[in-house]
Amino acid sequence: MQPEAAAPVAPAKPRKPDWLRVKLPVGPAYANVRRLVDEHKLHTICESGNCPNMGECWGAGTATFMILGNVCTRSCSFCAVATGRPSEYDLDEPRRVAEAIQLMGVKHAVITSVNRDELKDRGASVWYETVVQTKQLSPSTTIETLIPDVKANWAALDTMIAGGQEVVSHNMETVGSLYRLVRPQAKYDRSLEQIRRTKEAGKRTKSGIMLGLGETKEEMYRAIDDLVANGLDILTLGQYLQPTKRHIEVAEFIHPDLFAHYKEEGLRRGLKYVESGPLVRSSYHAERHVNVPI
Repeated sequence: MQPEAAAPVAPAKPRKPDWLRVKLPVGPAYANVRRLVDEHKLHTICESGNCPNMGECWGAGTATFMILGNVCTRSCSFCAVATGRPSEYDLDEPRRVAEAIQLMGVKHAVITSVNRDELKDRGASVWYETVVQTKQLSPSTTIETLIPDVKANWAALDTMIAGGQEVVSHNMETVGSLYRLVRPQAKYDRSLEQIRRTKEAGKRTKSGIMLGLGETKEEMYRAIDDLVANGLDILTLGQYLQPTKRHIEVAEFIHPDLFAHYKEEGLRRGLKYVESGPLVRSSYHAERHVNVPI
């Protein structure tokens, strides 16, 4: 009688290394930002995106505001933001965001949004008004706008970037070969074109890529070269962290030494500024990016 075959053993998931552990958010500055966000009924990507740096950034009195609601029309496999059919957007939101930024007294504000594919202008008018009204109330505050994929609606893009912001960011998120898995409703070449058109409009351009999704070094080098060829100035590189069990799993926890290597490669290949590290996110140290030459 043959012995029964052993049941297959699932491969062990990579364990989160010590360099990814962060402190819980505390302190009076954090509490003040928390109060202002709640009082003005605002959304932040810090919360919706489960950002590991929320304690550090809010403790410094800064936050990344998310406009056009907190429900996204996309279903990217990496993202913690809720997916579904968004409600009507609030036309008064630009005023409330601008007032909150003024009350916080921030020197540099980051504004982002969910995707609103159901809107003809992709929410561009709200984008424009938010930047303009923020500049009116806080003329010395510099602004970065982290804008979504406009699905080749270039008129919407022109409106989104016309408000006077100092930095325009659009995240590639991953390398080209992983787009179907990670960003199924986006296209690698279309996002590159969005960055190219932003640069052609004379803007300071920025993008971000998550590592640890299964990309190879060669694919990362190619992505960097593609971004440089399309006019990118600033690149952020950070470790992907799985928000819930429903999201795509982490393939690998990237060592800080490899992040340092990619920073060197990015600068060598023509980028003007690279922020690279396991805990880096799109708006991490964003105040430093406004001084990058256009």
